[in-house]
Amino acid sequence: MTNETGPGDPSLSAIMSERRQLINLAYRLLGSLADAEDVVQETYARWYAMSREQQEAIDSPGAWLTTVASRICLDLLGSARARRERYVGEWIPEPLPEPTEWISGRPGGDPADRVTLDESVNMAFLVVLDAMTPAERVAFILHDVFRYSFAEVAEIVGRTPAACRQLASSARRRIRAAQPAATPANQRADIVREFKQAWEAKDIGALIGLLAPDATAIGDGGGLVSAALAPVEGAEQIARYLLEVAGMAPDLTILERTVNGQPGLVGLQDGVTVLVMALDIADDQIKHLWAVRNPDKLRPWTAD
Repeated sequence: MTNETGPGDPSLSAIMSERRQLINLAYRLLGSLADAEDVVQETYARWYAMSREQQEAIDSPGAWLTTVASRICLDLLGSARARRERYVGEWIPEPLPEPTEWISGRPGGDPADRVTLDESVNMAFLVVLDAMTPAERVAFILHDVFRYSFAEVAEIVGRTPAACRQLASSARRRIRAAQPAATPANQRADIVREFKQAWEAKDIGALIGLLAPDATAIGDGGGLVSAALAPVEGAEQIARYLLEVAGMAPDLTILERTVNGQPGLVGLQDGVTVLVMALDIADDQIKHLWAVRNPDKLRPWTAD
C-alpha cells in the first residue's frame, strides 16, 4: 500500500483516524469494550479485503466504516439474547475507567481507542439501552448521540427513515422514563464517599440511610467468580449483603474512582482490581448499584 493521498485514494492514516469514532460507537451499541474492539477489527478486515479499485470507488470511507461497524453490531445485538441465556447470573455492561487512568498495556490496547465519556456511557444509561430492541438501540445511538440523519440511519439498519424516527422516539421515551432527577456531580461524589466510609466501617445504619428504601443491587460474576446470581432488593437487604462481602474479603481495598464518567468505587485485592461498582443516585440516595466482578470485564482496569 502506498502513502499517496488524493481524491478517492484514502491514506492509511485517514482510514485509521476513524478508529476512535468506531470504538465509541460500538461500545455504546454493545455495552462491551471487548466486543467493540472485535467489531472494529472485523470492520477494518473487511475494508482491507477489498481491492484498491473497490476502495477508491467509495466516496466516504468514514461513512462506509461506520455503516459496516453498525451492521455488525446490529447482528451481534440480534444474537445477544441467546448468548445472555447462557450467561451465568446477571449481565452488566462492561465498566469503563477515566481516560486518564486507562491502562493501555493490554493486548491491542491503544490510547487512541479510549472511549469518550459523556452521559451516553453512564451505567444507568447503558442498562436502559440494553433493554431496548437492537433496532431501537442502533437508531437512537446513531441519531441522538452521533447525529446521523434518519436517512443515513435508514440506510444502515435497512428500514425507512420514518420507521427509524419512530424507533429513536421510542428509545428516547425509555431513556426519559428511567432517568432520575439529576444530582450535581459534587453531591454524587460526596454520597459515594459516605457510602465507601460506611461500608469500610461496617456501619449498617449509615449504609441503610444512604440507600433508597427500594434500592436494587446487581452483581455480575459471569460464572467465573462469586457474585449474587439475582438482584438484591431493599436498603436493609443490600446493606447486610455488603457487610457479608466485607466479612468474606477483609483484605479488600476500596477506592473512589470514576466509573463510566460518574463517581464510583473500585475494589482491589493484592493490587488487582476485583470489583468495579457503578452507582445511580437520585434525591440524595443510592437507587441502583451495579457491581462488576467478572474478570473478563475488568481488563481495562488492571495492567497485564
